[in-house]
Amino acid sequence: MYKYLLWDIDGTVLNFLASEAYAIRALFKKYNLGVCDDEMLATYSSINTKYWKMLERNELTKPEILIGRFREFFELIGVDVSIAESFNHDYQLAHGDHIEFVDNAKEMLLSQKGKFLLAAVTNGTKLAQEKKLRLSGLDKIFDHIFISEDIGYEKPNTEFFDHVFASLGITDKSEALIIGDSLTGDIKGGFNSGIDTCWFNPSHKPNNLDLPITYDISDLTELENIV
Repeated sequence: MYKYLLWDIDGTVLNFLASEAYAIRALFKKYNLGVCDDEMLATYSSINTKYWKMLERNELTKPEILIGRFREFFELIGVDVSIAESFNHDYQLAHGDHIEFVDNAKEMLLSQKGKFLLAAVTNGTKLAQEKKLRLSGLDKIFDHIFISEDIGYEKPNTEFFDHVFASLGITDKSEALIIGDSLTGDIKGGFNSGIDTCWFNPSHKPNNLDLPITYDISDLTELENIV
């Protein structure tokens, strides 16, 4: 049925929150900011999610969200906001220093390699993603890698998907499936672009966008019965 599997990276293949916690805490040490406790980390994570959703809605540019998230976070916790730009740069690099796969993700990808055309589709920054993909070995597993910064559009914009389809030579959209954890980015983008969607939803979140979802899974091993 499917020939092309489009995989999101952060939160679907790699444990984004684990890398986020590692990077923030490592940089708090580097910048002599004290200890980033769990409450502070949760505050940053919430702010970060809010800013990325603004990017998905085309309300802010990527440079604006990358710096803005740290400016808001630092202002809340009483840190000099002037370090936001350098902190953000170092954060993206540090994010790639901690590689942790989502349960069963690597095994599923390896089982699919050679049977399907595997493409990574990510909104993550080029600086962070290239390092993570290289150190995780995913750059050797995926047949193609699409980073939004290279394309000029973010998921869920249809222009992002149009570029992917054209690059891969996808003419029959029924042959493509996107697998991702973001309802607002991966699933909305896939639906708007006319392809089947697989929402990786381990926390059983509600579909608050009321989007038609082809598959809703809580464990990546469920893909064995889909593809």
